[in-house]
Order: sequence, then structure tokens, then C-alpha cells
Amino acid sequence: MSVSEGSVRNMLAANLKRARNERGLSISELSRRSKIGKATLSQLESGAGNPTIETVFSLSRVLEVPISDLLDARPTSGLTVVRAEQQEVLSGEGVDLRQLQRIESGDTVFEVFDQQVRADCRQDSLGHVGTEHTIVQAGRLRVQVDGQEVELGPGDYVGFDASLPHSYTASGAAVRSVLLLQYRADQRLHLADTPPTQQE
Repeated sequence: MSVSEGSVRNMLAANLKRARNERGLSISELSRRSKIGKATLSQLESGAGNPTIETVFSLSRVLEVPISDLLDARPTSGLTVVRAEQQEVLSGEGVDLRQLQRIESGDTVFEVFDQQVRADCRQDSLGHVGTEHTIVQAGRLRVQVDGQEVELGPGDYVGFDASLPHSYTASGAAVRSVLLLQYRADQRLHLADTPPTQQE
């Protein structure tokens, strides 16, 4: 992989500090709201932590910002080619995500992810900001949203309010899919260019 393993950690460290300070939250208060330990948050803010999907989605939910505001996606200009092997993988209990692009159009923002649900694994989410869209490319995917469950096959699509509790489960073999997260532009956190100050 040509991207350094620490780059996601470094981007998250800088953006998390800015997002937390812009929201006026201490590390203690963010810890209380996200149910992530203070020591873990301090490690993440120093670039020493090991972020997981669960951690990033929990921070996105509590800070009410898109995932890309924490992971610092690149802007689009001209021809954009993103090679899968050059993107770092953000892993969770059952899912591996590669962030490919953020697309801004008018007052709508889309984040595009290559998503793989590992064989016979389940990924749970308590919910986060935005609307979630998933298109299955290969495999059988069970999607549960707020108590409702559907099974999808190749070519099938599901969309839902991402603030609701939801889960993805691979039925047997691994599932490949495209995940689109959709936000209103006013849900984005406009991160300052100035270095953040840390509150404890």
C-alpha cells in the first residue's frame, strides 16, 4: 500500500481536535457522549490511536459531522482516479471500508465508499448523521434498520435514514458493495485552518 499506515490516524487526530473544539466539547464530555474512553480519545487526538469503523462512526454521530470531515477526503477536480490498493482500509467488527471520494453538489454532499462485509460477519451501528445508500455488487447482504430486515443480492439497492440503528450481515460469502453516505451541506463542519487548542 502506497499510502502510509499512519495517515488516517494523523488526519483523524487533527480533524477530531478541530471538530471537538468547534463544538465546544472537552475530552471528558466527548467521552461521556460517545462512550469512548478518555484515554482512547487522547490517543486518537495525538495520532497514536488505532481508529476502527465503530469509533469513527460513533464520533461522527456525537459530533454530528460527516465521516469525511473526520477523515479529510480530497476535493474533486478534473479527472479523479482512485486506486483501491492505494486506499487505507478502515475496519470494524464485520466490515472493511475504503473511502474513495467526496462529491459536493449544491446543498448535498455524498461520500463514496468501497464496502466489504466479511463472510458470515455482522456490523452494527447505533446510527450517525445523513442518509445511507448501499448497492450490492456481489454476495447476499442482510440489512436491518430499526427492527426491519431485508436481504439484498447483486444489483439490489437499499436506502435509509442513517440516524436509525442499523446493521449489515453477510449471508455466507463476503459481500462487496458500494456505500454512499448523503448529507446536507449544512451538516458539514467547516474546519478552521488555524491549529486547534486542546481542552481537557
